[in-house]
Amino acid sequence: MVSEVKEGVQGGSTLSDSLARHPKVFDQLYSNMVEAGEVGGALDAILNRLAIYREKADVLVRKVKGAMVYPAVVVVVAISVTVGMLTFIVPTFAKMFGSLGAELPEPTQVVLSVSNFLRSNFLYLSGGLILGIIAFTYWIRTESGRATFDAGLLKAPIIGNLVRKSSVARFTRTLGTLLSSGVSILEALEITAKTAGNVVIAKAIRKSVMSIAEGDTITGPLKESGVFPPMVTQMISVGEETGGLDDMLSKIADFYDEEVDDAVSALTSIIEPVIIVLMGIVIGAIMVAMYLPMFDIIGKI
Repeated sequence: MVSEVKEGVQGGSTLSDSLARHPKVFDQLYSNMVEAGEVGGALDAILNRLAIYREKADVLVRKVKGAMVYPAVVVVVAISVTVGMLTFIVPTFAKMFGSLGAELPEPTQVVLSVSNFLRSNFLYLSGGLILGIIAFTYWIRTESGRATFDAGLLKAPIIGNLVRKSSVARFTRTLGTLLSSGVSILEALEITAKTAGNVVIAKAIRKSVMSIAEGDTITGPLKESGVFPPMVTQMISVGEETGGLDDMLSKIADFYDEEVDDAVSALTSIIEPVIIVLMGIVIGAIMVAMYLPMFDIIGKI
């Protein structure tokens, strides 16, 4: 791909045009910033700024993914263990109770009923789960589905706070980098909207484009969206008034990078014990329900 970019430059194209022919690797952010660097005669500074931006953006993504992966793995393991116990271990107890002719307490009967239901309908449940995942995947690819999912994600308890802060950090970092590289405000907002990663935030950014085109400020539509915290919109408003919007956006991005760090730590510290406790309660309840009849049998003996 780099060889093709080289051939394009040798053939008379600009570096930005040659990069734009490979949008999967060099997106609009890259090509527009490189074009601004070529026009302004500061290509080396722009490329260095791009590298710094990419590094910080990747760190942010890794933090958010790291916060999501651990709880997801623990939940999957907990569900797998529970299903495994109900499918393989509980039936063994059921056979033993049947051979002894013991009178089963109500908790034990409930667990055995759940176990029988899982074993009898395992294929149907598995098929339903697979179909549900496929349906969700198609739904989230639709415009309305994506908008509903992204809006719900921002409002979700605990995780919503992390998603909001990471989205604000990405928005301010991207827009600040583009503006400081000489890209026009309207073009910078259009690019930022496409790389926002959240439909709700992208919609608010596009409204800002219309607002500026009509002679108003950026902050009005951002306030109306309800996504951006008041501090962010106030700082952006100050940046617009003082003519230092790019510097102000960089300061906001640095601040929210630290906020994402704190949110990740808080999320991990909250979710980990909650999941472990819930897992212990479920598995403990199953084991107690299985041992109750044995206590009854021992008492009779």
